[in-house]
Amino acid sequence: MESSQCVSTALQRLTFNNTALKRLPVEDSADTRSRTVPGACFFRIRALQPLVRPTLVAQSESALALLGLSVQDVLTDPLSPEYLSGSRLLPGSEPAAHCYSGHQFGLFTGQLGDGAVMYLGEVESAAHGRWEIQAKGAGVTPFSRDGDGRKVLRSSIREFLCSEAMAALGIPSTRAATLVTSDLYVSRDPLNNGRRVPERCSVVLRLAPSFIRFGSFEIFLGRDEFSGLQGPSAGRLDIRAQLLDYVIETFYPCVQRAHSNRKNRNMAFFREVMMRIAKLVAQWQCVGFCHGVLNTDNMSILGLTLDYGPFGFMDRFDPDFVCNNSDKRGRYSYQAQPSVCRWNLARLAEALGSELDSAEAGAILDEFMPTYEAFYLSIMRKKLGLVRKEEEDDTELISDLLHLMHNTGADFTNTFRLLSHVPWPAEGDIERATVGPIVDLILEQCASIEELKVANEPTMGNRELAMILSMAQTNPVMFGMVADTAGVSQQLERMGRLKDLLETDQDELKIKQRDDWTRWVSQYRRRLARECDGTSDLSLIIKERLSVMNSTNPRVVLRNYIAQNAIQAAERGDFSEVRRPIVSRVLKVLEKPYSDAFGLEPSGGPIANEQTAYDSKPPAWAHRICIT
Repeated sequence: MESSQCVSTALQRLTFNNTALKRLPVEDSADTRSRTVPGACFFRIRALQPLVRPTLVAQSESALALLGLSVQDVLTDPLSPEYLSGSRLLPGSEPAAHCYSGHQFGLFTGQLGDGAVMYLGEVESAAHGRWEIQAKGAGVTPFSRDGDGRKVLRSSIREFLCSEAMAALGIPSTRAATLVTSDLYVSRDPLNNGRRVPERCSVVLRLAPSFIRFGSFEIFLGRDEFSGLQGPSAGRLDIRAQLLDYVIETFYPCVQRAHSNRKNRNMAFFREVMMRIAKLVAQWQCVGFCHGVLNTDNMSILGLTLDYGPFGFMDRFDPDFVCNNSDKRGRYSYQAQPSVCRWNLARLAEALGSELDSAEAGAILDEFMPTYEAFYLSIMRKKLGLVRKEEEDDTELISDLLHLMHNTGADFTNTFRLLSHVPWPAEGDIERATVGPIVDLILEQCASIEELKVANEPTMGNRELAMILSMAQTNPVMFGMVADTAGVSQQLERMGRLKDLLETDQDELKIKQRDDWTRWVSQYRRRLARECDGTSDLSLIIKERLSVMNSTNPRVVLRNYIAQNAIQAAERGDFSEVRRPIVSRVLKVLEKPYSDAFGLEPSGGPIANEQTAYDSKPPAWAHRICIT
């Protein structure tokens, strides 16, 4: 029942143009039980599932602005918690759930779909175009399987905060406009220890031009030889063509206009998707972001960061960093993300099938890693302030830096931020004395010997490890073959580093770390010197270097422990950590214009430690946070 107010509110005046439901097949059925939904891209939802006493607890000013709304618009509307949580129907809204499939941890899983997400419609904004809005956690759909269709407060806070933090970092992402919680509870096992506890149901209103994903095209796949499963619309090539046309015509209009031949158009589209994904994962790697669950159903067809389940920004640099307790084998580790994205693109090509030329699609896939590496190297050069020249040895300089950061347990975000303080090389300066102060600052961000020992403990089970070590003594040939595999090689490297650490002490370690960092910083300064060709104004080059570094290297990222503090306070009923102090201050800094948000001045923004031009060092326990 709609509000009886005589004057409509801003939310009630939103203009909907639900193009996806007009262009794509929708099942409109009274059968809402969990089941396969064939022959449709959407399922129409007829009955809402209201929350109990919904309460608006957080909002993003910049995300709401994309819909033509202000924070005041939602705060002054008494019905906004109901509208924004999918508990009450907005005028013009047409609730639905999207059908998609996917490969999860490498295996095809058949039908997935929006099991806890409700498409509300697409809002037309005069200033910002059309945005699809969704209520995540709005209740069961036919795609819920055994789930209850609800999301809890802790996961909703993480999605709300990270969506907005990523967007503020300039990384393509879905957005989160509001967070609503309620007095409705569901049972969950947050620690995966078999102990279920009641948790508060919450809903994030998220938005994007579209939430169509790679898995949206996998609903047409036939029976998979490994899993034995098939898509709910297997063989419906007519609907696949319809979905592909909709995506290209609506979201890739330049591709549509440039090609009259369908196959050529589709190949150009696939190449553009490849380019967007290559750039996206390069941006992730350059801020130390790990997605956690890079299944094909979590890959946006528009090249956005999609679905914030387990995720994490690295504290100390570790190429094997995994932010998901369920990922026991590290399939979605930090260093694996580029290759996984390429693998997912190959699954998209398979799903598109005859719409693509297979040989040409293979050639495009072969372009992915070089394209990614070019984007990555370009950003990393900016992170080091190398803006005037591109040298072949830059790749080695970056690799050496990352290797050193790993060996010393250096903080990823803070180290890059600190490198802008490395003095420009000047004639006659004494190298060790000149770089000493900045090396001291970097070492403050490095791990202690005890922390490094913990970080380098083998992650392989004791029995497997014992078998491998026994093989080294009894069957060297077989051991040589096994040792070359990625997993075993990684464990052997860990054991080698741990052995070295056990044979040294803290003082010896610090001396070695100081020497290693002094050596690298000196190498870096020699490279900086080559930025000046002798004809340019040196003061302008130095100023440009600082400007580029400070606009590329964030001093604030959404560290896991900050989000965890906000969650713990909210679960006690205290939403001030989300609304005001540290977390909201992080977002406030990030929401400034990009160049201002990462300015060099120590007092340039309300960060946790305003005495430095970088983020405060996380507590030791923060490095152990791993989200399920």
